[in-house]
Amino acid sequence: MKPFRILISGGGTGGHIYPALAIADEIKMRYPEAEFLFVGAKDRMEMEKVPNAGYTIKGLWISGIQRDGIIRNLSFPFKLIDSLWKAHKIISEFKPNVAIGTGGFASGPTLYLAAKKGIPTLIQEQNSFPGITNRYLSKKVDRICVAYDNLERFFPIEKIIKTGNPVRQDLLSIHKKVEESKAYFKLDKNKKTLLILGGSLGARKINQLVEEHLDFFKKQDIQLIWQCGKLYINDYKKYDNLDYVQVHQFVNKMDFAYAASDFIISRAGASSVSELCIVGKPVLFIPSPNVAEDHQTKNAKAIVDKHGALILKESELDTFSIVFGTLLKDKGKQQHLSENIKELALPSATSAIVNEIEKLLDK
Repeated sequence: MKPFRILISGGGTGGHIYPALAIADEIKMRYPEAEFLFVGAKDRMEMEKVPNAGYTIKGLWISGIQRDGIIRNLSFPFKLIDSLWKAHKIISEFKPNVAIGTGGFASGPTLYLAAKKGIPTLIQEQNSFPGITNRYLSKKVDRICVAYDNLERFFPIEKIIKTGNPVRQDLLSIHKKVEESKAYFKLDKNKKTLLILGGSLGARKINQLVEEHLDFFKKQDIQLIWQCGKLYINDYKKYDNLDYVQVHQFVNKMDFAYAASDFIISRAGASSVSELCIVGKPVLFIPSPNVAEDHQTKNAKAIVDKHGALILKESELDTFSIVFGTLLKDKGKQQHLSENIKELALPSATSAIVNEIEKLLDK
């Protein structure tokens, strides 16, 4: 029997790339002889991240519709035609047994053509409010793995399987790493620790909020692990000199960061939300309003509505000291949030998704 050939398309952001890699790793563990080919968008981060993870990737000349002007969209029809042609060529040459999409620009033409050619297809939707690409593809593909309830509003109900989002497996045992993690970050064991996450590039409003409240955190006897992001490290690294503040461009050992923290402030990208459900710490979400269809706010509200986290919109940040200060004083509220967010965790998501892929391979 020939090895399975697995085609995976997803990218543009880490929220699309890391689930794709997690799915590939799980398939590879079950089928070591399987052959993999990723399809991404040229000049996007997947063109670096996927090869670094040991997989081959080919790029399409594709981008999404821009919301800030007609001029920037003039090339879109040409990019789409070019991408459809290249995706057709890639699929014809690779001859995949299954095609998997995790979202992003490149997954549109790739999964559309795979489905049209009769190749078994599966998409994985990370968000509580799906993007345009997956909403369109849902009519064409065989299976749709989701992380939230009530997505039959967008997808054919008979195709939906609730699996959750793939997460880092090292997060499943963070409760065993607390002491080691605090030593790793050289934290004061007598102080509470706040972890601040704005994504790999950083979040300008969150960084400004933290800077404005440094005296507040000091008065509250809080120490910070502050991930300010690649775009902002030069602006904020000066605060690393404060004895209660650590400024990081990027946190490499996220399991240690989660284990060491008592509270977390975070954006509400789908992958982050899924990880925070497993981590089970009190969370204050500050969603980015600058994403398609405001899906981060919808992701956060799916947790907040079940009393698993707090939320502050960027337009409400002037109330931060009241909201966070109240949480610091209310241990019952802290425990309540932790218990409720843990109940929403789906730690076996990657395995469940690959189980569905196996069913398609059996066909």
